[in-house]
Amino acid sequence: VGRGSGLGLSMIYGFAKQSGGHLKIYSELGHGTTVRLYLPSAKALQTAVPAPAASGESQRGSETILVVEDDADVRQLAVTQLKSLGYRVLEASDGTSALALLRDDESIDLLFTDVVMPGGMTGRQLAEESHRLRPEMKVLFTSGYTQNSIVHQGKLDHGVHLLSKPYRRDGLARKIRDVLDNGS
Repeated sequence: VGRGSGLGLSMIYGFAKQSGGHLKIYSELGHGTTVRLYLPSAKALQTAVPAPAASGESQRGSETILVVEDDADVRQLAVTQLKSLGYRVLEASDGTSALALLRDDESIDLLFTDVVMPGGMTGRQLAEESHRLRPEMKVLFTSGYTQNSIVHQGKLDHGVHLLSKPYRRDGLARKIRDVLDNGS
């Protein structure tokens, strides 16, 4: 992630926490640091996984979502998942392209944007610009970083809607529906 930024460790911590695992860290001056990641075994995980929702129909929608993600593979996966849930989906690879779409298409109900993107405009800046254009615009951020690390670095404010990567279709469906129905 970056030499000495500390983000790598926060990402590992976030992954361990969301997976039901934990970390053990040992550091000795002049000798280095050892980080051990402990994850639950597959058998233990199977017993902890809740049963899927009966139909998932309550998490479908027909609204229009603008997906902004610089990684083409991740963007395509999100677009495919959202379309399979019934949403109309537009996509952009950067903030400038996303703003052009927001100006041209007033039917966009939700901005689903990565937080950290190359090219000058962050997800936060994009959300601020989108609110200038359309104050009612609902925004859901996504990031591979934990919420604590991106809030701590000032990339996002505390309390915003964030879906951590990697996410699954059911988690995406729930979060999108929640933001559309209850978010601001």
